[in-house]
Order: sequence, then C-alpha cells, then structure tokens
Amino acid sequence: MEWSVNNAFKTSKDLEPKSVMDVALIPHIDPIDIDLGSSDKGSPNTSAKPRKKTMTSVYLKYFETAADGKSRRCKFCGQSYSIATATVILQGEIDTEIFIGTGNLGRHLSNRHPGYDKSGDIVSNPARQPTSIIKKSQPQGKPQQIDYDHLNWLIVKWLILSSLPPSTLEEKWLANSYKFLNPSIQLWSTEKYKAVFREVFRSMQEDVKASLEHVSSKISVTLDFWNSYDQISFMSVTCQWIDESWSFQKVLLDITHIPYPCGGLEIFHSIVKVLKMYNIESRILSCTHDNSQDAVHACHALKEHLDGQKVGPFCYIPCAARTLNLIIDDGLRPTKSIIAKVREFVLELNACLDISEDFVQFTTVYQEGNWKFPLDASVRWSGNYQMLDIVRKAGKSMEAVIRKYEETLGSKMLLNSAEKNVVNIVHQYLEPFYKTTNNICTNKVATVGLVLFFMDHISETVAACRDSRHNPDWLKSAAEDMAKKAKNYSNQVCNIFTYMTAILDPRIKGELIPENLNSGNHLEEARSHFMRYYSSNHFPSVTSGYSAQEIEDGGSVSFAEEIARKKRRASMSNATDELTQYLSEPPAPIPTDVLEWWKVNNTRYPRLSVMARDFLAVQATSLAPEELFCGRGDDIDKQRYCMPHDSTPALLCIKSWIQSGFKLKYKSSEIDYERLMELSATSTVDSSTAGSDKKSK
Repeated sequence: MEWSVNNAFKTSKDLEPKSVMDVALIPHIDPIDIDLGSSDKGSPNTSAKPRKKTMTSVYLKYFETAADGKSRRCKFCGQSYSIATATVILQGEIDTEIFIGTGNLGRHLSNRHPGYDKSGDIVSNPARQPTSIIKKSQPQGKPQQIDYDHLNWLIVKWLILSSLPPSTLEEKWLANSYKFLNPSIQLWSTEKYKAVFREVFRSMQEDVKASLEHVSSKISVTLDFWNSYDQISFMSVTCQWIDESWSFQKVLLDITHIPYPCGGLEIFHSIVKVLKMYNIESRILSCTHDNSQDAVHACHALKEHLDGQKVGPFCYIPCAARTLNLIIDDGLRPTKSIIAKVREFVLELNACLDISEDFVQFTTVYQEGNWKFPLDASVRWSGNYQMLDIVRKAGKSMEAVIRKYEETLGSKMLLNSAEKNVVNIVHQYLEPFYKTTNNICTNKVATVGLVLFFMDHISETVAACRDSRHNPDWLKSAAEDMAKKAKNYSNQVCNIFTYMTAILDPRIKGELIPENLNSGNHLEEARSHFMRYYSSNHFPSVTSGYSAQEIEDGGSVSFAEEIARKKRRASMSNATDELTQYLSEPPAPIPTDVLEWWKVNNTRYPRLSVMARDFLAVQATSLAPEELFCGRGDDIDKQRYCMPHDSTPALLCIKSWIQSGFKLKYKSSEIDYERLMELSATSTVDSSTAGSDKKSK
C-alpha cells in the first residue's frame, strides 16, 4: 500500500494542541498491515480505471477557503490554518483523497466556539473523521509523529495478557458493546490482529535473542508438552541461567508445534531448531524433560548430537515434580472416592454464602480452626490434600452443616466411621509429602541438590510405610507402587552431573547428598571435570608481581607478609584446592539463599564459582512446581487447551516475554503503553467533563 502526503498542516498563528502523537508511543506502521481507522475493502480490480473520491471534513463548512485551496479561515474569529490533502493508493488504484489536519479545525471549534454546531447549518451528529497514518517531516533528531487508533492497541495488550485469541473479538455482543459506547469505533479484523501479533512476536524474539548473546555462563533448558482441543501437540522450550550478579534468569524461547507422529525424533528436531535459532547450541549444559518416553528418546538423541559436535558436556534429567506427583497419586488411591465426596461438599460451601457462614460458626464452636473461602477445590494435589484436611481437622463442623442442610446437600455426603479412619491414616501418612511440595513451590531457587535431598526423604518415608507391620495392607500396597516410582527416578538421576550440581549447593555438599549418589568415583570424576573445564588455564595468571592489595598498601607490606601472599597466590593457582577447601567446610544452613552465598564467597572460590554458576542453573523440574501441584496450573491448562493452533505460539510467547521484563514492540519499536493509558485516562476525563458541561447547559 502506498501512502503519500502532499503537505503537513501548519497554523499561521499560535499552534493548537497537536492531533498527532510521538512515535515513541508506536512505530510508523504500514497501513496495509493493520488498516488503522479504515474499514476492510475487497481486492480492487487493477485493470479497471482508477476511481477517485474526495472525503471532506464536517468541520470545513465553518471555515472559508482561500483561492489556492490550501488555507482555511474560521468564519467566527478569523483564525487561519494551512491544510493539505493526502492520496491513498491501494494496489495501483486511487482510492480516497483525505483532507489532512482537520482534527485541529475540530478542536479549534470545540475550544474557541462551544455550541458552534447549533448555529445556522447544524450538524447534530458529525461523522467520525477518518484516522490517518501521517509521517511528518521533522528536524533531524526529533521523533516522527503519527496518528493511530489507541483502542486497537489497548485491545492487543488485553488479548495478550488474558491469553485470548483474536477470534474473541468476532463475538458480536462484544463488538456491539463497543459500538454502544461509541458508534464510530472501528475494530481491526481478526486477520489484522493476527498480523500484528506475528510482527510483535518477531520483534520481541529479536530482543530475546540479543539478550542471550550476552550470557557468559552455561544455559540449561526445560521442556513441557501439552495437547490443544484440536489435538495439536505443542512443546515449550524454556532456558535458565545465572548471570554475573548471581541472579537467576529464566526466559521462554519458543512454543513449537510437534509434527505427526509426535515421537522422539520429531521432538529432537524441534529442540535443535530452537537452539540454533537462538544460537545457544554450543552453550547448553542440561535438559530437564517431562519423564515421557518420547522426551527421553529425544534428549538421548540430543546428547549424541551435541557430543558429536564436541561442544562440551551435556546431560538430561527427569522432572522431579512430575515424579513426586505420580508417587502422591498412588498414595491417594485409597481415598479417591472419599475425596470426591468431600469435594462436592466444598463446592457447595464455596457457592452458598449461608452454608459457608454456618460452617465458619460451627468451626468456631467446635474450635476446629479458621478457614478462608473459597476453599481450594482443585483436583490437583493442593486441593486433594485440602479435602483430607477438612475431614481430619473440621469433621464435626462438616457433619453438622450436612445435617442442617440435608435437603440441599443430601445425606450421601456424610462419611461413615470406616471412611473417616481411612482419611486419618492417609492424611498422617501424606503430611510429609505436603510439606515437601510446599517447600519446593515456595523456595526461591529449588536447586537439584535440595530437591534430591527432599526426594531422598520421600523414598525413606515410603520404605518405612511399606515395611511397617502396623500399617493396613491397602496402605502397604499403595506404598509398594510408590516405592517403584521413587526408585525409578533415583536410578535416572544417579550420575556425575547431578552429583556435581548437588555438591555445589552449599547447603548440601557431600554431607546431605543422597547415599546412592555419594560415591568415591563421583568425587574423583567431579575433580577431573573441574580441572578440565575450570582450571587455571581459563583465568588470568596470578603467580607473580604485586597484587591489587599490595598496591593499595603502597608497597609498605613487610617481607614476611609478601612471602605469605605469594604462598596464598600459589595455593590458589591449584584449582583442585578450591574444591577440596569448599567441601571440607560444613554445609550452610538450609534457609541460606544459595545464590547470595555464592555472590559473597565467589572471591574465595574464583574458579569453583564459575562452575557453580553453570551447574546451579540446572533445573530439577521441567515446569514451575506450583503449576503442577496447585490450582494455578488449572488456569494455564485451560488457556493452552482452548487456544487455536494459529495463535498459540505468538500469544503465549509474547505474554511470557512481557512478564519476563521485555517490552512489547512492533517492527523493532517499543509501544509505550504507559503513555497510552495516560491518554486514555485523559480522554475519559475530558469526555466526562464535556458531558457534565453539556448537561448543565
């Protein structure tokens, strides 16, 4: 689409408020992409003779036209304006000739001559002036200015943050609601929104790519998989690293469609494509997968691929959160029907204010704790444990409410003594699991070492239940299945890479590491890896000359102190000593902030700290644990499941990037949404004031 402007408008007197806005808000946009402020047209016949139409502004009748046809003078006060026209050429056809700058004429009339439309030739409901994209010539160094449709860009942000596809706007009731507020509103078509999303995705992806170029440490990736409502398989690839200031960083790389038959080979090719796109193939240290066999096969193929390119060591590990969720699911098996019954009761509590108020009163009378509504009724682990909690801690109140509202709730919700006994046993047994998941979900950085520490405790708990003589057979049977899953996970993570990741957690080291992982061979292999990849060859020489400290001392140090410092430097030149010294010290307390600990101690271990930055970024879970264990995961699953195939990658990636701190951009220019919101608020106030003034008159 070709857009030409003959002349930019100017005032011959003091300038009125401008009708255009700084380009800092939004870049110059090709109208063919989004068609700001204009309605969709059919494809013109290029062979037909060009037709030319002229659209005149409703304000021009209140201005006299000069002989040259360019100047306009107000009939009321004589204010003069210089005005021009613009020609829109669409696919070779002269479509419309628009008078540019009439927005100033309208504002002049509104500000200087209120009620102008009620004098003489009345225009009771002026038609909306077409919005034009104007590229004005400006002095070099100043941003160009444009005019554009604010509402559509605000809708873009709303769709992204709400994870809603553009087809949402096809709902006629929504469109009619906008029309009710302002009949002149013109929303973009669905295709226009999709085109904008694709361009925003490309622009922001370049920023993500540029940010990764500055990462100096190794990068770890995680994989997550799901199917949409139309049975399209998707995979998200997220990368994590620790920056030089010891802050944990995480960014979504891509959401890619896994082609049929969606097996290990297809997953492998999709991963490699993403890594090459971001140019991080040579910097990948690990991949955490979702425990599926296809993902395992893909990661194995990826390891062979990277080993063949000799880009450095690479490992892959299963997701601890998914393993723990499967283990817990076996533990809940004896109470599935009971939990379903209690959930029905909880849903009624959440839905009816009278019932919930009575429940609160009963819990106060029976001293059965304080309960916050709405109660968690999710089918995930957090919700299931809440069901057990209610029976265990507020059983009397629950029974009293059910009896009071028996006609509404029905007596089938009442639990018999055998069911209550099962709940009490399972609740007590699974309490350590609940504490473990809660700790993992709330930990600032759930390192592999800490998660292995917890998983080892879970394995011990399951083994004790299975081997106890006092537990009922149904519970021991469930514990047997739980133990198999725990052992399978332990076998997969028992390798040199997870060992190094664990010992570099200052809270774990060798003292709290699981027994099956703590072998002498692993320690020697860790030393060998340390010497090979993090030896003194990779660091500046410190074997001779005066140090910075000696220079600060002005060369006044004693001869003995000089010898002592040289010995310390010689000791530090032996990289192995750093690892030995680090492991010889007792572990830090469990509440310790791991990254803060290394930030403080990295000068003591200059080489080992580089290794720690690499390995502590390895993820124990393939997704945020709270997305699996808590109700938050339900919202994410709903969004993913309902998203159309053609909108999923762009929308979800853009949303994630915004949440990670990247600015929303269109064609490499940032969209200033703060300014947009200010303008919207100002517009609302002005409209409200104008309405009040009109009403008072």
